[in-house]
Amino acid sequence: MIPEAKIDEALAALFGQLEFTAQPAGLYDPLRYMIAIGGKRLRPRLALLTYSLYQDVFTDAILQPAAALEVFHNYTLIHDDVMDRSDLRRGVPTVWKKWDLNTAILSGDAMFVDSFRRMSALPQQVMREGLEMFCNTAAQVMEGQQYDMEFETRGDVTRAQYMEMIGLKTGVLLACASKLGALVGGASQHDCDSLYEYGYNLGLAFQVTDDYLDEYGDEQVFGKPIGGDIVNGKQNWLAVHAREKADPAQREALERAFALPVDTPEQRKAKIDAVMALYAALGIEEDAKYEILRLNEKALEFASAACSGIRLESLRRFAEKLVGRSR
Repeated sequence: MIPEAKIDEALAALFGQLEFTAQPAGLYDPLRYMIAIGGKRLRPRLALLTYSLYQDVFTDAILQPAAALEVFHNYTLIHDDVMDRSDLRRGVPTVWKKWDLNTAILSGDAMFVDSFRRMSALPQQVMREGLEMFCNTAAQVMEGQQYDMEFETRGDVTRAQYMEMIGLKTGVLLACASKLGALVGGASQHDCDSLYEYGYNLGLAFQVTDDYLDEYGDEQVFGKPIGGDIVNGKQNWLAVHAREKADPAQREALERAFALPVDTPEQRKAKIDAVMALYAALGIEEDAKYEILRLNEKALEFASAACSGIRLESLRRFAEKLVGRSR
């Protein structure tokens, strides 16, 4: 087994030296920009972690596919920022804002292609299965994004539909990362499948945690204004759950609160306060905490089906870092 400190070293080296085609600079500079502004590197970290459960040294057979996961993830962020018209990403201008819309679209496409080029470094014995999983995952992420956009104009989204959407948009890429590392590491089919489910449920927990922190997090720690989903009328786990849990009068009050204007800072605060008061009456904060805990425990059940001892503990620590932000 490879120590976690070695994973940190491998990630630092990998993304410190990641290269893209030099010319034309107008196409590839945004790729370099996205990688340089950093991020948690959750997906490549998970791939290296599950690989490390079965092997003792990192090689390009896992390092390049792990990089592919991060490159693909950043491609989705470039295009998400275009669709959302977001000005900032990780505290700096988004690609479309720094360059322009056309550059963001084309450079995002180039990043998508680059992710498949890196994934082609998979060992021959797992190439077919690994590429097929990555292709399926890419399609599922796009399906999830489409559902997310459609949900923005709907007030009747059920919790089951929301969970399916975040499973596609967030869960499957973490699941792919988790299984990919095990697959390249030579794990059994049983372990690979168990670790896929570990990553998937962890992805669900991660997204519900993000939704929870949008309303109940510390702005200094969370890194963005609290209540953004409420201001933007975005469907998240709390909003969907609140509508399902509310009685008719409470549901009507929720709809009125979500329809409040947000043209001034005072109006934005009033809207957030109104929704949060209804959440408090419905016990939404505690329900969200329970859901995060439930999904996290479910993920660890699948992890324990694949490994035990120090290996299981490493997966437990990864999960804690991912969802422990809500504690």
